[in-house]
Amino acid sequence: MTELTRAQQLGARESGLAVAITMRATGSPRASVVNAGVLDHPVTGQPVVGFVSRGMAHKLTDIRERPQATVVFRSGWEWIAVEGNAELAGPLDPLAGLAMAEVPRLLRTVYAAAVGGSSDDWAGLDESMAREGHTAVLVRAVRVYPTSDPAS
Repeated sequence: MTELTRAQQLGARESGLAVAITMRATGSPRASVVNAGVLDHPVTGQPVVGFVSRGMAHKLTDIRERPQATVVFRSGWEWIAVEGNAELAGPLDPLAGLAMAEVPRLLRTVYAAAVGGSSDDWAGLDESMAREGHTAVLVRAVRVYPTSDPAS
């Protein structure tokens, strides 16, 4: 079992709820609860951790300035942290190799990976996601810190 498969399993137990951590300009961490899941990168096909953020969220500013993020999944005492390079795909953040017309489908794919179902199940949200400038955050794992030991 790969470490990202483990992250996916833990996330599924908690409706995709995870903690995303970015770094402010001051160097202090910014943590927020997101729905995250594991999916294939829309350009490279490699597995990544993805979540969606509203367009004006501070975490997007953090990632634009310092393109790293950590996403922590947990269920009970089990947890796994995925730390890596973050890419954005949204109205203000074109992703090289992905047509802007594909962004709504990517957002739906990220939600489906996080919460379940298929990307078609999320199609009804396209208009509100566009209006709010929703942006996909894709984290390519550089380090993964797993544990299943409650004492860790």
